[in-house]
Amino acid sequence: MLTVLYSIAKNTFVETLRQPIYAVIIVTAILLFILAPSVSMYTLDEDVKLLRELGLSTLFLAGLFIAVFSATGAITEEIESKTITTVLSKPVARPIFVIGKFLGISSAVCLAHFIGTAAYLLAARHGVLTTVRDEMDMPVIVAATTIILGSLLISAIVNYSYDWNFSASAIVTGAILSAIALFLLTFVNKEWKIGPTEGQFSRFDIYASLLLLFGTLILVALAVLFSTRCNMVMTLVFCISVFMLGLISDWVASQYAGEYLWAKFYTTLLPNMQIFWVSDAIYEKGIVPFSYLIKGLSYSASYTVGILALSVAFFQRRQVG
Repeated sequence: MLTVLYSIAKNTFVETLRQPIYAVIIVTAILLFILAPSVSMYTLDEDVKLLRELGLSTLFLAGLFIAVFSATGAITEEIESKTITTVLSKPVARPIFVIGKFLGISSAVCLAHFIGTAAYLLAARHGVLTTVRDEMDMPVIVAATTIILGSLLISAIVNYSYDWNFSASAIVTGAILSAIALFLLTFVNKEWKIGPTEGQFSRFDIYASLLLLFGTLILVALAVLFSTRCNMVMTLVFCISVFMLGLISDWVASQYAGEYLWAKFYTTLLPNMQIFWVSDAIYEKGIVPFSYLIKGLSYSASYTVGILALSVAFFQRRQVG
């Protein structure tokens, strides 16, 4: 059973990486991270805060769209093209199929989230050049350039030599180079000197990114759930709707939960996405304690397991032949 689960998850992960839309979303997110410091410089004293909010918003939205398009490509298209009958006739239990698809898509989302987080951390460390006296963080510039050019060069070589998928190779290579760059930049300051690790990257940014990843995994589970019954357009609509409604869950709870029954159902059934969004801490100069990170992980795991159970129940009754 574990072998079958691993095989489904692995194939889903590889196929997701090969989807053109997957690479397009990642490239678009990286371009937004590159532009974020320039956009943020026109906000006077709020430049760093806006840079953080733009970066975290980009991370969250990129995860949402990758989750939706990956789930529809991995499940909906297989159902509509009837290729799923080949897999289920081996036989493969439907719960194993759903869980394997979720694990494969989640792995691809985590990889994309790591690349986006690396770009966000580099942009946040570079900061905003508000005056002509501000100097660029050249180690960050060199690292970002090396990651981009190195990924393109290596993927072009392996594509030509071994016929590997170019976009998938570039993404994996970019993730590896990003990990190396982040590790080295942890010990290198703005003046190319080996210095203490404190202050190179903000713990707040790392924790905020992890919280967004926890929230994104709920969106992956939702995308899998809707993909078992809906086409790509409806899956996208439903996921965005739950995402937006989840962001105002705290407001609904404070305004109506004490008076109306529907508000209680609203705040109970829909995941509170505001838990994973720390914009208030950005503007109030607050911190994200490790205990809150554990709380977010527990909340995400609970909803994800519940949504996956519902996905299995829906898929069990789905006619695929």
